Amino acid sequence: MAGGDGCALSGGRMWAAGVVLALSNFMVVLDTSIANVSVPHIAGSLAISPDQGTWVITSYSVAEAICVPLTGFLAARFGTVRTYLAAMTGFCIFSILCGASPTLGALVAARVGQGICGGPIMPLTQTLLLRVFPSSKRGPAMGLWAMTTVVAPIAGPVLGGTISDNWSWHWIFFINIPIAIICVVGSYLMVSRCETEKVKARIDRWGMALLVLWVGALQIMLDLGRDRDWFHNGFIVSLALIAFVGFIAFVIWELTEDHPAVDLRVFRHRGFSASVIGLALTYGTFFAAVVVTPQWLQGAMGYTAQWSGYVTAWQGLLAVVFSQVVGKLSGRTDPRALVSFGMTWMAATIFIRSNWTSGTDYWSLALPHLAMGLGMPFFFVPLTILSLGSVLPKETASAAGLSSFMRTLSGAVGTSVATTLWANGAIRAHADIVGSLNQPPALVQTLEGSGFSAAQVRQLTENLLTQESLIISLDHMFEIATVLMLISAVLIWAVPKPRKAVDTSQAH
Repeated sequence: MAGGDGCALSGGRMWAAGVVLALSNFMVVLDTSIANVSVPHIAGSLAISPDQGTWVITSYSVAEAICVPLTGFLAARFGTVRTYLAAMTGFCIFSILCGASPTLGALVAARVGQGICGGPIMPLTQTLLLRVFPSSKRGPAMGLWAMTTVVAPIAGPVLGGTISDNWSWHWIFFINIPIAIICVVGSYLMVSRCETEKVKARIDRWGMALLVLWVGALQIMLDLGRDRDWFHNGFIVSLALIAFVGFIAFVIWELTEDHPAVDLRVFRHRGFSASVIGLALTYGTFFAAVVVTPQWLQGAMGYTAQWSGYVTAWQGLLAVVFSQVVGKLSGRTDPRALVSFGMTWMAATIFIRSNWTSGTDYWSLALPHLAMGLGMPFFFVPLTILSLGSVLPKETASAAGLSSFMRTLSGAVGTSVATTLWANGAIRAHADIVGSLNQPPALVQTLEGSGFSAAQVRQLTENLLTQESLIISLDHMFEIATVLMLISAVLIWAVPKPRKAVDTSQAH
């Protein structure tokens, strides 16, 4: 879909179109992180638990992941520009519905709509940039696009926290409205001439139906499992069976379909399989930490949403700086070494967090996030080269789409698993602490002698126990994340060294 230079623009109009397309991508990526620090506000406003609040994040990610494989069909069937404008318009409408949602069910449904519309926007803006800019200007254009992908996760927590604390969580979605209008109008005026020819593309309807079935069942099972006592509940057991049978049927169908929605045949390449497994493990644990940390800061440490955003946003600073360094190193250094270094570095910064306590100060919280940013470009950029370099040239687009699907899905699954492990671990830690308290009656007498009432003593003691149990469980979770990232750093050496130049323009 990249095409030649036939519709390429020039001068200020070209760069204005580039800015509008990059801004569209920025908005979609921003919405993957802007709600992270706002979960406690959303949970409090809708009278739900914080772990239920994370459905706002996982529903968006799952819907986005499922819709990515449809992008090629939609662009071929309706035209790239038309599909992009429709997706942007839909994203704007569902943003309004998100902000106006009075219940959790309405909000999750609107977030699913946002994800469905947002999924195609990232690859479509990339495709349109390649059509708008002539060959000689595509490097800077893709640099502009890539910068929005890196900067958006930095801005997300800060914007989300500031808006939630000073206005209300509804405005983290309403701010999309003027941006979407600018992007739709600007794109219509400047990019319409770059429409692609419509063809009667076929869609693998059964493949897509099975994909929605097993992924949807899996995510609902993970989100509801803890609240419904897991496999002691008939509904959760049913979801597990649907997810398992649906997955098996999906794999069989896609491997035997001539034009599959998701080309699973690329997994026959050892390098691609190892790359994607490493991507899923590392990104899943990374994204889970990004979601859980603000919840802990606000729920146990007394941080506001704004200040928890100031803690987590640091990880984007060095990512911006070192993205350029990694881009230059990728052409003359074994990408496996770069990826392995990035994963190991990220594991080290996660391990530092496993030593946090309830008395940890702001900079001890922020510095590991700042250090994390150095490893992120070493992980993301060369891994794209490794995964796409492991498949045949004609399979590049399919491999890029599948890699994007796995990355987004791993973030949603990782978040659901992490919140469950954290909550269950806190319950166990709470019981262990209570069992190990020395002379509780003496402690109660001492506090009562200091002027506290019996009720205040019980509440104070319970608050301290809860605070300590949450950080003990969080530290344990970070230890598990460290091990998973180190496994990925070793696994990446199973990928053969690329022997050809890789066209990463298909990566999204």
